[in-house]
Amino acid sequence: MNGLFKNLGLLFVVAGVITLIVSAFSQHINNAILGGALTSIIVGLLVYILLNKQRKY
Repeated sequence: MNGLFKNLGLLFVVAGVITLIVSAFSQHINNAILGGALTSIIVGLLVYILLNKQRKY
């Protein structure tokens, strides 16, 4: 379960990329799909950075 939690950010990024790929191949592209995919990718990157940040004291 801890491994899944550490990779949560990557799952968001992959979901955003898959959304973009599917919408490009289906020729069904609108601003809501692009905005949702962009939001998913940005949130995924932020979550990944925050969860995997190594603190050295």
